[in-house]
Amino acid sequence: MTTTTRSLSAATLVLALGSALSLSALTTTAHAADDMEKCFGVALKGKNDCAAGKGTSCAGTSKIDFQADAWNLVPTGTCTTLESKTSPTGFGQMEAFKAKS
Repeated sequence: MTTTTRSLSAATLVLALGSALSLSALTTTAHAADDMEKCFGVALKGKNDCAAGKGTSCAGTSKIDFQADAWNLVPTGTCTTLESKTSPTGFGQMEAFKAKS
């Protein structure tokens, strides 16, 4: 085996291993996302995962604590048990809501 062939084989092995690890990470991330759900009204100011109403770009853009149209990902089944000081029920909601006064 020549030096060029050995180098090519090593590079191929490294690329194959890297690809396998990347696919494994994607599967883990997808599975983790399945165990999470959007919960509106529980994010603290600037700590939302996404969605924060008109004129915002996405993550980290909520203007107030417990903003009614900003959400965080939380473990599935826990949203409606988390405190929300703006929610009509006092707990997180599965959809954006009108904040209580």
